[in-house]
Amino acid sequence: MSRETFEYAVLRVVPRVERGEVLNAGVLVYCRRRDYLGSRVHLDADRLRALDPTADPEAIGRALQAAADVCAADPAAGAAGREALGSRFRWLTAPRSTVVQPGPVHTGLTEDPDAEADRLLRLLVLPVED
Repeated sequence: MSRETFEYAVLRVVPRVERGEVLNAGVLVYCRRRDYLGSRVHLDADRLRALDPTADPEAIGRALQAAADVCAADPAAGAAGREALGSRFRWLTAPRSTVVQPGPVHTGLTEDPDAEADRLLRLLVLPVED
C-alpha cells in the first residue's frame, strides 16, 4: 500500500481563555486521497480540573463530541455534517474563540489514516504512561 499525504489538527480545550492554558483533547485527521475524515476525542477530567476547577466536563465533552459528529457525518451534526469531507475538515479547523479550539494544521504521510488517528491520539492527547 502506498503512503498518502494527510492533514491533522489537535482539538484543544481552553477552559479559561484569559489564562491561555490548553489541554489537548482530540485529533482530527483528513486524507483527501483516501477519502477519509476521522477524529478521536478523549477528555481527561482530572487534568481539566487541574486547569480550572470550575470547568464543566460534561459540556466540554458534548462540544468535543459535536466535532466528532461532524467528522462522522452524523445526522445530529446538522448542515456542517452534510458538507464534503474537505469542507468539514476546514470548518472544524477554522480558528474560533470557544472552549474547544483547533490547533494548527500539520501534514504527514500515512498508509492508514484511521490507524494514524489512533497513533496521534496516543502521542498527542492521552496521558503518558510510566
